[in-house]
Amino acid sequence: MNIRAKMTKEFKDKSIFKQVQDYSLSYLDEVGKRDVYPTKEALQNLENFSEELPQKSMEAKDVLEFLNTNGSKATVDHLGGKYFGFVTGGVIPASLAARVLSDFWDQNSGLYVMSPIASKLEEVCESWLKELFGLPKRTVAGFVSGSSIAIFCGLAAGRYRVFKNNDWDINKKGFQGAPKIRIVAGKQAHGTVIKAVTLLGFGTDNIEWVNHDSQGRLLVSELPKLDKNTIVVLQAGNVCSGAFDDFESICTQAKEVGAWVHIDGAFGLWAAASKKLKYLTKGIEKANSFSVDGHKTLNTPYDNGIVLCDDEEALTHALHSSGSYIVHNENRDGMFYTPEMSKRARSIELWAAMKYLGRDGIEELINGFYERATELAYELEKEGFEIVNDVVFNQIMIRYKSDDLTNKIMKYIQESGTCWLGGAIWNGQSVIRISICSWVTTQEDVLITAKTFKEALSCVES
Repeated sequence: MNIRAKMTKEFKDKSIFKQVQDYSLSYLDEVGKRDVYPTKEALQNLENFSEELPQKSMEAKDVLEFLNTNGSKATVDHLGGKYFGFVTGGVIPASLAARVLSDFWDQNSGLYVMSPIASKLEEVCESWLKELFGLPKRTVAGFVSGSSIAIFCGLAAGRYRVFKNNDWDINKKGFQGAPKIRIVAGKQAHGTVIKAVTLLGFGTDNIEWVNHDSQGRLLVSELPKLDKNTIVVLQAGNVCSGAFDDFESICTQAKEVGAWVHIDGAFGLWAAASKKLKYLTKGIEKANSFSVDGHKTLNTPYDNGIVLCDDEEALTHALHSSGSYIVHNENRDGMFYTPEMSKRARSIELWAAMKYLGRDGIEELINGFYERATELAYELEKEGFEIVNDVVFNQIMIRYKSDDLTNKIMKYIQESGTCWLGGAIWNGQSVIRISICSWVTTQEDVLITAKTFKEALSCVES
């Protein structure tokens, strides 16, 4: 049987899809029951993948069985309630199911003529996001892999607009002889901002760094004088402390002189959708561009990021694509709002999450992260741990007496399998960093985690 006939048969009898469904549902049954991080044996079994490329085709069912046997146990339990490493979201069941359906559709969402459904749902998601975040109606959205690319897009739009305001077409002329653009950012800016600045050709040596307070908020009093040649980068949710910059004050200053403001809101921008936490994002509507993830706070499947921009011309011209073969349409063509031409139809699972949750569900989800974070901080403080930051959203930084003890406690917890968390350096000291970003995390998970900290402390001090 030739390979085409073989694959045709696999499509028709559907047994491999039923096989994968069984594996997937069994995996869901194990969520929250297994070690959060893979065991040593599971990691050793990954070596089974290190083999020569097969010469001959093999049975699909055998490929999938091999993958499940050796791969399933080597996954990190992001879907459970006790994974606190990085800001890694859980997954909304309806959104995951929509993702599975969309994977069967296998849509390329670059143009309307390639996927009318993806185009329509991008349009709907754009409208809903503007509503949730309280952004101007003129705001447009691009659907990308995550905040790294969304930041790149937002700063690219800012670069285009600032140069255009100086009668310089960066797309045609490049940097040779170009007017100087200033980049202003806080010293606590996320690494993806640095990456975007580098990729866009600005160079990190040209960043005007601004000092920050004890929570990582950019100090408004030390902000340099802004002008129309300036791009300012702010944060909605510091990746360690969860702190938010003073958008009202800084955006007002920027607007007065025509500076461009980008807000890195990977997980924190969602606070704008909560009546309780909205105060953290006061003034964001005055900014020009935003980066935010669906796969963090909203708990869509990976990868799901969004760039939002109040200047459609700047975004689409900065990310311009052309070709005689491109079929333009009066409906939305998604490729003009992102760097990619070919791209997965991410709007499908994003739409499903928002449609399923509704306004109230989204708000409950966001408030839940804050509530679990404050509960865990309270429990740990009772046990004698220092809570280094003001817990304003979903991030907690913990320390115990010294760098050595702090790191030993972290290592004990990571190896326990009960939960998983990471570390960071904050103001020159080692801290344990916890991100609560899954709808699955319960008060019981909080108590189990606090108990694990207590056990770790007892062990390292004995």
